[in-house]
Amino acid sequence: MSSQALKIQTALSDSASAFLRAAELGLAGVATAAVGYRSCCFTFHRATTAENWAHQPNGGFHVDLSYLERLITHLQRAGWKIVTLSDAVRHSAQPGAGRFVNFSIDDCYRDTAELVVPLFRRLNVPVTLFVTTGIPDRLFRLRDAGLETILQRETEVSDNGTTSQLRTVDDKCARYRYLSAKWEASENADAEYDSFCRTHGYNPEALDDLHRITWSMLTEISHDSLVEIGGHTVMHRRISALDDADARAEIVGCRNRLETMLSRPIRHFAFPYGRTGDCGPRDFALAGQAGFETASTTRKGLIRHNSDPLSLPRNTLNGAHRRLPFAYAHLSGASGLAARIMHRD
Repeated sequence: MSSQALKIQTALSDSASAFLRAAELGLAGVATAAVGYRSCCFTFHRATTAENWAHQPNGGFHVDLSYLERLITHLQRAGWKIVTLSDAVRHSAQPGAGRFVNFSIDDCYRDTAELVVPLFRRLNVPVTLFVTTGIPDRLFRLRDAGLETILQRETEVSDNGTTSQLRTVDDKCARYRYLSAKWEASENADAEYDSFCRTHGYNPEALDDLHRITWSMLTEISHDSLVEIGGHTVMHRRISALDDADARAEIVGCRNRLETMLSRPIRHFAFPYGRTGDCGPRDFALAGQAGFETASTTRKGLIRHNSDPLSLPRNTLNGAHRRLPFAYAHLSGASGLAARIMHRD
């Protein structure tokens, strides 16, 4: 890293730290005026109760519901408005319209219907669901979800003749990381996972059903005025890695399936693997050609008046970050600036 870049990063870190301290003291309004942002989009994948969170082998993937409630309540008290994605984009084009936050959930598992949507209903704030239609359509294994369940329940597991003791949560986390990465790199991932499940007395289909959202759940949710539903591909594939025909099939197929099953227009789309290398100009154009009004990435940043609606930034809530200052790093735009400086967007 050059000396100039190092100075920028140090200054950014100092500024972010000062901002976070101010946020803790309730001075968010001052910081908001200083950075002049419009709308901030948060996204996450799964959620669980505070009691269960401590035992998750993949805790960063699960937001603690109690933290989520604290964050939403804090934002409302600090003058933020929680809005749909449609409203976030509309308000960002209106100078002086105020401060807006959108919360979205990618993929959508059973806990989306059973835990997350009820929380947003109770708090009377909207939420956007980006649905991977292959999940309710039972088109692929939910390997990571099933693996977590097995590791949570077992005190030892075997893989290719090697037995691992799972005495602590750290043991379970380490085994999760190893097996998940191993299967991700394998051409026979589902077969290896199925064998692992049956070795330990689990039915992989039953594990899928334990975590899979259903069309009946989604239909019930879709009638809720607080719920906005968008598409997240059919098979959760990295769009930039696909040729035009396959990329279009993932994007258009998802929209068509949602509109058929839910009998409502689907206006918003979110890219799986939404960083810079995962989706680009061709993919944004395909989303627009498919009829989507917006397409969201996972590039950190804020929606401003000149943001391209087909490449919107979103900030991922890491489940391991359970204090308000981490969220304010996104709300201030500091995390997005840092990501761009370090070429990690």
